[in-house]
Amino acid sequence: MPKAIRIHATGGPEVLRWEDVEVGEPGEGQARVRHTAVGVNFIDTYHRSGLYPIPLPNGLGSEAAGVVEAVGPGGGSVRVGDRVAYAGGPPGAYSQTRLVPAGILVPIPDGVTDETAAAVMLKGMTAQYLVRRTYPVKAGEPVVFHAAAGGVGLIACQWLKALGATVIGTVGSDEKVPIARAHGCDHVIVSTREDLAKRVREITNGAGVPVVYDSVGRDTFVASLDCLRPLGLMVSFGNSSGKVTPFDIGILSQKGSLYLTRPTLATYTATRADLEATAKDVFDVIREGKVKVEVRHRYPLADAQQVHRDLEGRRTVGSIVMTP
Repeated sequence: MPKAIRIHATGGPEVLRWEDVEVGEPGEGQARVRHTAVGVNFIDTYHRSGLYPIPLPNGLGSEAAGVVEAVGPGGGSVRVGDRVAYAGGPPGAYSQTRLVPAGILVPIPDGVTDETAAAVMLKGMTAQYLVRRTYPVKAGEPVVFHAAAGGVGLIACQWLKALGATVIGTVGSDEKVPIARAHGCDHVIVSTREDLAKRVREITNGAGVPVVYDSVGRDTFVASLDCLRPLGLMVSFGNSSGKVTPFDIGILSQKGSLYLTRPTLATYTATRADLEATAKDVFDVIREGKVKVEVRHRYPLADAQQVHRDLEGRRTVGSIVMTP
């Protein structure tokens, strides 16, 4: 019988259980996928802790790659034996085998390994919509990207550099500075000991930046606003330090008629056409060598508790993949 990581209550990493699960035949619009690699993302810890509530008991995980074992009626173009990857859909990627909506599966092209696909689907598609759609970055523009040595950050900063942007990345420790520099950052700010807004103003000769990409949340939100030039865009797409404290929206006018958005991957890939185009863009920049995906941490799926401890303890850099 296949196994999966499941939670029956919210809490710390200790609530993650390695259990036997029943996986039946796929129903209408479903496919059964045998996972070969499972991606790990910070949002997984939000589901586990209850910050982002999900029904309980439940599986965990939003990203994986594998092989199609069976396809139900209405399974679209998916075929048995296809190498596929996905991000999103119902939680449950922390599993050896599972049923998934066939509509979220995309083929893995030649030249991309299953491990790379599992590591890049959610993070890579997030980077794609951020830098190509939420704010289409142009050559020569300075941008701030927080958590530059994180999973999304390492991909996004390389992509931004390939677009010709001046990339200002932030990291939480001096040890991560060379990593961020090696992945596209022209300037690296250690947010735990440097004045973010002051440094950005110095780098931009007082002008500020047109866009800040902030996945940190509470600890960096106000400073991020202070980095923006008038009419700049604040892109808040995560809460790794906690949820942003409620504030008077009048602050946006006071700081230069700023814009604020809280985007999600689900919105940007809501149609099949958008999903396919986004995934294709990600795989294309990988195959062209513009973005290199480095899986720096590998764990057995059964060790998911330790994975979450290391992730929340900021002991990881870049992508994490678990092997079923």
